[in-house]
Amino acid sequence: MEAIITAFEDFMAQHGHYYSEFYVGIASDPVDRLINGHGCDASTPHIYWTQPLHTTVVRAIENSFLDKGTKGGPGGGGSDTCYIYVYKIMPQTRE
Repeated sequence: MEAIITAFEDFMAQHGHYYSEFYVGIASDPVDRLINGHGCDASTPHIYWTQPLHTTVVRAIENSFLDKGTKGGPGGGGSDTCYIYVYKIMPQTRE
């Protein structure tokens, strides 16, 4: 879990200054959620953990970033939600 948090922290440090500039979410299909759900494209800085994780792990990581001030909300997804993602909020994205 710490490796994921560190990777996401490093990503956010490279692409912004404040947690509030980023949206963190969880999904069963992160690519679909980023593209079709949030409107991210190739120009949108984004990252997702490519290995599936237990839903309780992704929810705990999501909550830790929400507590730090990222945008997003707890409680989404279902029991098959096993990926976590983050993107920088841009004019073309949808929260």
